[in-house]
Amino acid sequence: QVLDFGWPDLHTPALEKICSICKAMDTWLNAAAHNVVVLHNKGNRGRLGVVVAAYMHYSNISASANQALDRFAMKRFYEDKVVPVGQPSQKRYIDYFSGLLSGSIKMNNKPLFLHHVIMHGIPNFESKGGCRPFLKIYQAMQPVYTSGI
Repeated sequence: QVLDFGWPDLHTPALEKICSICKAMDTWLNAAAHNVVVLHNKGNRGRLGVVVAAYMHYSNISASANQALDRFAMKRFYEDKVVPVGQPSQKRYIDYFSGLLSGSIKMNNKPLFLHHVIMHGIPNFESKGGCRPFLKIYQAMQPVYTSGI
């Protein structure tokens, strides 16, 4: 059985996608004792780290003694081989996901509207001073607006 849950490199998956991945992994692993999950990643290892870290949180909900040993082995593999989650947004989403599992964060399915963006001061990235900021807005991983430079 092969499932493709891919998302663009250097982006964090939607929380719904993280939930779907963890549920699919858990369903498969609990279906038979001999079932294993193999994760494959074409991009950077941070994306794989998001999935492993999320599942580690998810599987802690109903960890039996055997699952606790599996969790320890997975944590060790994660720390030794996968690398820590690198992008700040990836770490933030793992924290969001953990909050969802613990009940401290609730999903908000209300529409979100961006009315304005305020920049206080212009960063001096060049020796001549200033920078040329622009804004690109995505909805469902599709760019919906790009400002002029």
